[in-house]
This record gives sequence, C-alpha cells and structure tokens, in this order.
Amino acid sequence: MMIGVAGFSRHIGQLLSKSNGFIAASLSAASCADEAEKAEGAGCRDDAAALRLKWIAMAAILVSGVMGVGLPLAGRKRRTVQTGSAVFVAAKAFAAGVILATGFVHMLHDAEHALSNPCLPAGPWRRFPFPGFVAMLAALATLVLDVLVTRFYETKHRAEVARVKADAAAALAAASTSASDEDITVVTVVESEHKVPLLQAHSHSHAQSHGHELMQPQGREGEVSDHVRSVVVSQILEMGIVSHSVIIGLSLGVSRSPCTIRPLVAALSFHQFFEGFALGGCIAQAQFKNLSAVMMASFFAITTPTGIAAGAGLSSFYNANSPRALVVEGILDSVSAGILIYMALVDLIAADFLGGKMTGSPRQQVMAYVALFLGALSMSSLAVWA
Repeated sequence: MMIGVAGFSRHIGQLLSKSNGFIAASLSAASCADEAEKAEGAGCRDDAAALRLKWIAMAAILVSGVMGVGLPLAGRKRRTVQTGSAVFVAAKAFAAGVILATGFVHMLHDAEHALSNPCLPAGPWRRFPFPGFVAMLAALATLVLDVLVTRFYETKHRAEVARVKADAAAALAAASTSASDEDITVVTVVESEHKVPLLQAHSHSHAQSHGHELMQPQGREGEVSDHVRSVVVSQILEMGIVSHSVIIGLSLGVSRSPCTIRPLVAALSFHQFFEGFALGGCIAQAQFKNLSAVMMASFFAITTPTGIAAGAGLSSFYNANSPRALVVEGILDSVSAGILIYMALVDLIAADFLGGKMTGSPRQQVMAYVALFLGALSMSSLAVWA
C-alpha cells in the first residue's frame, strides 16, 4: 500500500514538473512572439513606406556624418580652431562626452536588450551579465592594443630618424671629399609639420671657415609621443565607432515598420553628426595627410548608410529576433561599448584633464568642463528616440 502511494506521488510530481515546464515554455514563446510583434511595429507594417523611409534615412545620415566629421577637418587650418586653441579644447571635450555617453547609454543598453531578449534561452544568456563582462574584456583588450600600437609607431619613428641621420652623415662625408672650397653642401635634418624627418640641402661658400653642420631633428620626444598617441587614438576610436555603426544600420534596414523607422531618422542623424564630430576632432589632432584623413572620414560616413542598405536587402528573410542574430548583435554592441568607454575615459578625458594639458586660463578650463558635460548629456538625450 505504501509503495503504491509513493509511486502515485512520484507520478503526480512528474506531471506537475512537466506541466510547469510546458507553462514556462509557453510563456517564453508568447514573450518572444510579443517581442517580435513589437519589433515589427505592432500592426504598422508597410514594406513600401518603410523602403521610402530607408532611402531618406540613408541620405540624411550620410549628410549628417559628412558634416560632423568634416567640420573639424575643414577648420584645422584656421587659427581659431588649431590644436591648443580654446575652441579646439572645448570641441575635443565635447567629443569626449559624446563618446562616453555612446558607450554607457547607447551601446551597453542595446547589448543588454539583445542578450536578455526572451527569444534567447535562459541559459546561459540570462543567467550571467554577459554585456558588462564582454565590455570589460573589450576594454582590457583595447588597453593591450593601445600599448602595442603606440610602441610600434614610436619604434618606427625612431628608426626613421636614425635612417635620416645616417643619410645626412653620408651626404656630408661625400660632400667634404668631392666638393670644392667654394661649394660645400650643408645637409640639415628637420621635421615637417607631420613629424616626418626631411633632408634639406643648401650651399655654403667658404666652407673651411664655416665648416660642416648637421642639425638634429627639432621635434622633442614628448611632441613625438603626443603625435603618436593622437594617431593611435583616432584609429582605435574609428574601429569602435564603425563596428557599432554597422549594427545600427542593419537594425534600421531590416525593420519593415514605418512607425519604427520614422523617429529613428532624425535621432540617428544627430547621433551620426555627434560621433562624426568626435572622430573628426581626433583625426584633425593626429595631423594625417589630406588623403588619409579623407579616407578615414569617408569610411566613417558611409558605414551606417551601407548597413541600412544591406539590412534592406536582407529584410525579406532576415529574422532580427533569431537567437543567432541576437547573440551576434549583443556581443558586438558589448565590444563596442568597452572600446568606446576605454577610449573616452583613458585617451580623451584623463589624458587632457589629468595629464597637464589643460593649462589655459580658468575660463578656458571651465569651458572645457561645460563642453564635456554638454556632450555627454546631448548624446544621452538621444536615447529617448534611438
């Protein structure tokens, strides 16, 4: 009798366990369906209208990106916005705030939303804080990359200076043995505007009295390091911005709901303008040659519109709520967040505000702090729409 009761109780327990699992699965499926319906605009689906808005979005975002990244580059030759001026310092502080808010407010939030989506299985994605963990790993990896690339550029620069010095010494030796007393060539080693060593030759008469002259590069080691840091910061920053711009473009491109796309057009245009302004300021400070600066600016400007176009082409069969798409989106957003947070705090804010570069008047320093907070708040406010 006791065995029968125990068996019956065990059978009831199994039934209850199965029913609880069925109910949980049903609720999960219902939540996933609700999420998919919400993503599609909850009854606002219109493929033709959505496609028209995507074309408008591509044009508006492209123009905004070009304007944002182009303003600092176009003004770098003007005296009022050259490196070290009050306008440039304030603009760079504003850009640092924009990048910081992009990482904390936009990227981390999007990663959390993707990796906590009910369409994903509970284990392991909703049982561990993957967005913060991946962002932390990305920030540490950016630190390692930052150090390695900086050392690479510094070693390359030192080797280039040594080669120029050797060439100059060889030219002097050849000149001293072959030239007449009335025509001795003096080789001077100088540095160009972009910290690239150059050889300059000019004639010296009466060389016996004047002698041979070899001038050392005029740039100091600290200036070289600052230039190298600016190059590295601009390149890594562009990598972090471009990686999440692709995700933003794809997300908008695959949407088939005009109700979802319409508010994003203006929000993402401002988003692209602010990010472009931040990146353009870093490119201007790095003093790239015109061709390199234009290529970096163009690559940034076309990334989001290209992502929109790709998403529009994939929208007929791409499921943004599939587990694979959600995981890829969440991981990439987390990586972008880690990169941008590191770059903003370490290479932009700490380097300027704590590294002794903020040496202007008290008014200029106050303007820089105001610009920093204004940039962070402006970019954060866009999270209401995008």
